[in-house]
Amino acid sequence: MLPARTRRKLKLYVSSPLKLKRVRSSQGDRTPQTHNACRNMRSPQGCVLGKGIEKVSIDTKNGGLDFCREPETFSRQECACNPVRLFAIVSMQRSGSGWFETLLNSHMNLSSNGEIFGPSERRNNVSMIFKTLDTVYNLDWFSSASKNQCSAAVGFKWMINQGLMEHHEEVADYFKKRGVSLIFLLRRNLLRRMISLLANTYDKNAKLLNGTHKSHVHSPHEAEVLAGYKPTLNITTLVSNIRAAEGTAARALECFKTTRHIVLYYEDIVTNHTKLVEVQEFLKLPTQNLTSGQVKIHSGPLSGHVANWEDVQKTLKGTSYENLLKHRLYFLISMAMQSMLRRHRLKKLSGKEKEVMVDSESGINEQKRPEDSMPSLETVGLDTRDYNVR
Repeated sequence: MLPARTRRKLKLYVSSPLKLKRVRSSQGDRTPQTHNACRNMRSPQGCVLGKGIEKVSIDTKNGGLDFCREPETFSRQECACNPVRLFAIVSMQRSGSGWFETLLNSHMNLSSNGEIFGPSERRNNVSMIFKTLDTVYNLDWFSSASKNQCSAAVGFKWMINQGLMEHHEEVADYFKKRGVSLIFLLRRNLLRRMISLLANTYDKNAKLLNGTHKSHVHSPHEAEVLAGYKPTLNITTLVSNIRAAEGTAARALECFKTTRHIVLYYEDIVTNHTKLVEVQEFLKLPTQNLTSGQVKIHSGPLSGHVANWEDVQKTLKGTSYENLLKHRLYFLISMAMQSMLRRHRLKKLSGKEKEVMVDSESGINEQKRPEDSMPSLETVGLDTRDYNVR
């Protein structure tokens, strides 16, 4: 007989369309109850269960559930017994979530399916939200990021303003029942986020790149074209808008504080690549080198990206948001992202191509440059307290 607490948790899944197979661990309730082949997350190999069978692993120590499931729309083949961690990236527009998601999707065992709640019909009510979530978490949602058989972590990106907060109590209960882990991705410099929002909104109509709107770019030329537009910020509502964005993020954290989660900041990920290792460990994934081909659009000091920069400075000076005006941190971020992009391109080249690849700026062989690690703030002598970075 299973312990009472374990039986209560299993009872939550009686209504699941998939059959359940209960597995008791010989080591007691405190250890993940999985088949031996499911325990090693470093290998895609597993045992094939019967069609339609779902194996539930209860992990009381880490507060999450592992699923060894067989979807209805395809066969996971030899990976059928591999546990799958369920997650959601909770973020706000123009907070680096698109770039972050491409990094995660470069992992061979992870599938993040984008903004699934972009279309309003998927979030009209709680029932539609749950139906959409079930499709994703049952591995029956197909996108360009789908890894199908060898998925060890499956999730999506949920913007805070896409129905999440309107039904946060019901969604929080759903997350707990399904064992979903949350990755909060926020941005420290909300002034830069505001500039990025305005520029992106402008390009939706202007379509600066040959009549095509792009929210994310993959070449320095495209980034330069989009960065050519300098928005004018509304000075009257500047402080209140920043404060509102700050409050939105704080409220989301408060509403889901009891859900298993990790909080990340865009600036920290760029300047400290070990943050990506933390994310992989949080999702119980084998650690891999994550890469992205995206290029940052607004790099360098903010003064070069705002039409009324002097007015912005006057408005924020003397307020609690004055530190957002500082730009030295973003010079470091720009250099770090260039380093990551260079390594991403090198990874795709063959040995001979790497030998002949020459840095166009310095004429030094790319392979011989010391880029085995990204610089940290402390490395270049910056005080993290001055930049609200921790």
